[in-house]
Amino acid sequence: MTRTAPLAPFPILDDAELAGKRVLIRVDLNVPMDAGKVSDATRIDRILPNLQEIAAKGAKVIILSHLGRPKGCEEKYSLRPVVAELEARLGKHVAFASDCIGEEAEKAVAAMQEGDYLLLENTRFHTGEEKNSEAFIDALASLGDVYVNDAFSCAHRAHASTEGLAHRLPSFAGRSMQVELEILTNLLSHPVRPVMAIVGGAKVSTKLELLGNLMRRVDILVIGGGMANTFLAAQGKKIGKSLCEMELANVARQIVADAAAENCEVVLPDDVVVAQKFAAGAPSRVVSVDAVGEDDMILDIGPKSVARVEALLEKTRTLVWNGPFGAFEIPPFDAGTMEIAAAAARLTKSGQLESIAGGGDTIAALNKADAAKEFTYISTAGGAFLEWLEGKRLPGVEALRLRVRRQ
Repeated sequence: MTRTAPLAPFPILDDAELAGKRVLIRVDLNVPMDAGKVSDATRIDRILPNLQEIAAKGAKVIILSHLGRPKGCEEKYSLRPVVAELEARLGKHVAFASDCIGEEAEKAVAAMQEGDYLLLENTRFHTGEEKNSEAFIDALASLGDVYVNDAFSCAHRAHASTEGLAHRLPSFAGRSMQVELEILTNLLSHPVRPVMAIVGGAKVSTKLELLGNLMRRVDILVIGGGMANTFLAAQGKKIGKSLCEMELANVARQIVADAAAENCEVVLPDDVVVAQKFAAGAPSRVVSVDAVGEDDMILDIGPKSVARVEALLEKTRTLVWNGPFGAFEIPPFDAGTMEIAAAAARLTKSGQLESIAGGGDTIAALNKADAAKEFTYISTAGGAFLEWLEGKRLPGVEALRLRVRRQ
């Protein structure tokens, strides 16, 4: 089930003259590291075609990124170890500069030939990055002729390398940024209906804006994870010792009422898996949501709830998923998430469903279920994916849109 995306309201690489240019490309190399080596290269794999395309067009490819949350220049957050992973995947030499501005960076850029790759050191080693300071933006901009933002996962940050540079240089969205924006724009503006959203996670308080925006855009809103406990408690259900934000009971009731007014069906668990100890292999049992004991903790949804969601998926045509149904990291409390993930993957593979998922826990759960590879699109963005679904404007995207308006 495919649809043609509308023309992107932001400049893309098709619009760029890159031959002979120094191209500053902001990517997200904030990848997991283990013993000084990249342990998960998913984000690197996403950007490779873009890097190769820019190099093939005769540009000098100057790569910008952050890693972690360093306080100053901390060696453990250096991007140097990422060079080996980039070289292995690109099949080309990747030079490295021990700073992202100043003399070291300038020398490294000056030594480049057309088609070369250069990775600059962690942009967050400078306070000007997160402050989006004019001086730091100018120092970065002096190294390039063109700016490409291919880091949607960082687009919710108004930092120098994610937003500021777009105001200094001719600017374009990279290919993975372009794909992500077109898919998510279609998802919210031109979805194939019915549309289902699965929203899980621990707390209602962290996803209030998300729920408020989705209820106006989807036909079915499935609430899972710890946040479902707050909704159950708001209905007067006993939830024992389960995670709950009882102070948000009135908010939960209002969300349900508002959803009804928008003709959005809210789906909560009918049965749950409970245990008195949160540990792998802990004794557990399935009970109705009306039969949770005072010493019980709700740690997953039950088989009736799984069957209900699967039946709704059968008539759904677009699915957006953010957050697991239970404590999926620990068996047996992963069953609900695993079974629904498998059903969504099967329906997607058959062409019956378009499925989009994002967020770290969601991706981890879908990978555990071996379902991610079948989804229509998996967003590697966490906060940016969530804020986009909340309907917020992302600074990194808006800076590109502003460039279009100025043309």
